[in-house]
Amino acid sequence: MEIIVGKTAGFCYGVKRAVEGTKSEIEKTKEPIYCLGEIVHNQQVIEMLEKEGITFIEDIKLAKGNTIIRAHGVKKEIYNEAKKNNIEIKDYTCPNVLKVHKIAEKYSKNGYYIFLCGSKEHPENIGTISYCGKKSTIIETENEVYEALKKFEQSNSEKLLVISQTTYSLEKFHNIEEIIKNKIAENIELVIENTICKATELRQKETEKIAKEVEYMIIIGGKNSSNTKKLYDIANKNCKNAICVETVQELNLEEIKRQKRIGIMAGASTPQESIIEIVNAIKM
Repeated sequence: MEIIVGKTAGFCYGVKRAVEGTKSEIEKTKEPIYCLGEIVHNQQVIEMLEKEGITFIEDIKLAKGNTIIRAHGVKKEIYNEAKKNNIEIKDYTCPNVLKVHKIAEKYSKNGYYIFLCGSKEHPENIGTISYCGKKSTIIETENEVYEALKKFEQSNSEKLLVISQTTYSLEKFHNIEEIIKNKIAENIELVIENTICKATELRQKETEKIAKEVEYMIIIGGKNSSNTKKLYDIANKNCKNAICVETVQELNLEEIKRQKRIGIMAGASTPQESIIEIVNAIKM
């Protein structure tokens, strides 16, 4: 049996920075530390940090001490709320997400209507859309582009910016880009910024490559992780046997060990320990 583990599998830079930064904050103080929302979308990481003393909250008003801003970022109003309530913020928003916030804010101030490609319910986009102003629309799928274009036309705007969630599907983004280019009026000033982070792009491309070469593909990551779901979709499209698991307990080892070539990829929020545990279980 051959096992191929993706070189890009596991923590990306932004997640590693957030998790290590949170651990550092724990070591620096004996005071209570809060985190607004899940620091990353991985239950094993959340449970580990809870054991070390982090209290996860969903409302900044519940904070009674230093509060960590998760890797996904938050709405810009949160910073004002924290200041008003004398809550010290420890900001571990991924730098790539902060970059998208700056782009959105800049173009919004310059009168652009903004299309944000990504999940409407994802915390990253809930944060990003707050920087886009009222003239903005979130586009989740290719089918939603046409309705978004109608809203844009009704706004009487002459300038349009297209950006993306950092972990959005590269394939979907390019499809949306093509639809917009083909449908938009010639007099419209169109700016398209591919804000999908490089780590996401490389991970998606490597997943596709491995999935085409193996009989069985395992994606490891949180069930509520957007980037993990994208990897599973790619794997499922390119390999006849693809599964997505959080832990080793979810594996059907009897079935897996009948395969000759197995591919493994993990989401950006998946700790290395989870990958190693699954690889060792298959090898036993």
